[in-house]
Amino acid sequence: MEESANNNAIAATAASLGERISASEGAAGNAGINHSVCRWCYDDIPLEVFCAAAKEIGLQSIELLETSDFATLEKFGLTCAMVTFPTTTTKDGVKCGMIEKAFNRTEHHDALVEVYEKTLNDCAAVGAKQLICFAGNREGMDDEQGLENCSNGLKRILPLAEKLGITLSMELLNSRVDHPDYMCDRSSWGTALVDRTASPNFKLLYDIYHMQVMEGDVIATILAKHEYFSHYHTGGVPGRNEIDETQELYYPAIMRAIVDTGYTGYVGQEFIPKNPDKLASLKQGVGICTV
Repeated sequence: MEESANNNAIAATAASLGERISASEGAAGNAGINHSVCRWCYDDIPLEVFCAAAKEIGLQSIELLETSDFATLEKFGLTCAMVTFPTTTTKDGVKCGMIEKAFNRTEHHDALVEVYEKTLNDCAAVGAKQLICFAGNREGMDDEQGLENCSNGLKRILPLAEKLGITLSMELLNSRVDHPDYMCDRSSWGTALVDRTASPNFKLLYDIYHMQVMEGDVIATILAKHEYFSHYHTGGVPGRNEIDETQELYYPAIMRAIVDTGYTGYVGQEFIPKNPDKLASLKQGVGICTV
C-alpha cells in the first residue's frame, strides 16, 4: 500500500512537471545533437521525477549515474551516456578513484584496476558504453611522470574495456577555479595521454566550461582534436551557471562545430542553475544546444 502511494505521488509530481514544461514551449527537438544531463546538478529532484521531466524536455540520457540506476532510466526510455566513477580504498587505506586521487599515482593502481574491472563488467551487463575516469592531482608530480603513470595504470584495464566495447573517458577539468592542482587540465596533456595509451577505447571528456576557463579557443580545439573526444559537457563561463546570454560562450556555434566533426555521441548539460526553476533552465539549455 505504501509503495503504491509513493508511486502515485511520483506520477503526480512528474505529470505536474510535464505540464509546466510543455506549457512553456514544448519539448526541444533533437536535430544534430543527442542531449544528456548530469544528474548531480539536479540531485534534489527524485530520480523518477527527474526522468519524467528529462524525457518531456527532449533529453535522451541522464548521466553520471550508477549502473544500478539503469532500471529506472529504462522505464522512461532513457539511457546513461556516461557512467559515474567508482571509488575504492587502497591497501594503505587511501580512498581513490575520485578527481583528486586517481591514475597518476602508481600506489593507487592495484585498487583502481580491481574496482574498474568490476565496474566495466557491471557496465557491460546493463549495456552502458562509457565510463568516466580521472587523472588525480599533481601534488608536485611533473607532467611526464603523470603521463607515464596514468598510461601504465590504464593499460591494465583497457584490454577488458576493448573486449566489452566500453570507452574509458578521462575528463578535462580546470585547475584555475574549480579543481586546483588537477593534472589533466589541458587538452594537450590529455591528447598526449590518449596517444600514449594507443587504445581506441580510451578517449577524453571535453568539458567546454572547464576548457574555456583553462585555455579558451574552444571551437578551434574541437575541430582540430575531435577524434580524441568521446563526450562533451556544457557550462556557462564565468560561474558554471546557465549557458544563456549572461555568459561569454555562444553555444549554438559550439554545437554546430561538434556536429560538423561528424560526432554522433551525446552532449551533457553540466551547469549549476541559478534560476530556482531548475527545469526551466535545463529546458533552455537543451534548446540552445539544439542545432
